[in-house]
Amino acid sequence: MKLTVQTFLTLDGVMQAPGGPEEDASDAFTHGGWQAPFPDPAVGEFVTELNNHASAFLLGRRTFDIFRSYWPDQTDPANPIATAINSLPKYVVSTSLSKGDASWRGEHPDTVRLVTGDIVAAV
Repeated sequence: MKLTVQTFLTLDGVMQAPGGPEEDASDAFTHGGWQAPFPDPAVGEFVTELNNHASAFLLGRRTFDIFRSYWPDQTDPANPIATAINSLPKYVVSTSLSKGDASWRGEHPDTVRLVTGDIVAAV
């Protein structure tokens, strides 16, 4: 299995919440949504291509929380990004979630797996 990292990074080093300004306001972060006003079909094609090769997603807890508040409601089968995120297993790295808290609407509870302890060994 191959691990591919997918990040959205500005030229000045901001790596957080590309979607909307309210997507991640944690730690008084005020620059969320930096990517949304600048749609680029090539970025969407690239993300789709990465997701086409994915067999699962490895997410941090904050990203998992953001994803599960948005993606389960994106059910258009013509949306390949939503299809991949909603249908593939999710591994969530967290020290604060319990098994009962790690759920994804519309999926069997075992589709989300918590990764705890020795993260490097688990991955």
